[in-house]
Amino acid sequence: MNNDKPSARPGAAGEAVGRDCLFCRIVAGDIPATVVHETDTTLAFRDIDPKAAVHVLVIPKAHHTDVVALAKDAPAAAADLLAAAAAVAEAEGVHTDGFRLLFNTGRYAGQEVFHVHGHVLGGEPLGPMLAPR
Repeated sequence: MNNDKPSARPGAAGEAVGRDCLFCRIVAGDIPATVVHETDTTLAFRDIDPKAAVHVLVIPKAHHTDVVALAKDAPAAAADLLAAAAAVAEAEGVHTDGFRLLFNTGRYAGQEVFHVHGHVLGGEPLGPMLAPR
């Protein structure tokens, strides 16, 4: 995704939000999503290509490129995001057996959409954190 195109809606700290930011378009209602949890500041929806039995994406409604930008620019929104992820884990029934909350940050980590998002993964044994080298 290229988030460098200007838009009428500014992101965090004045950053321009691209018209092609997939998650901004989901928040705006331009692209449908299966929403499982919503607050005033967050949205959680099912991943369209799940990597586990439960795979829900949790995002802030305001655009922040990654979790580092979110923590620096809007610590209260970061707390809201964690609270929403916990609520999703409980609602999806994965909080007792365990779940993974994963933030890919940057290209080396595999971040594909440059709007911060946490993956709530669970519902089955997930295996090792990383593939053996």
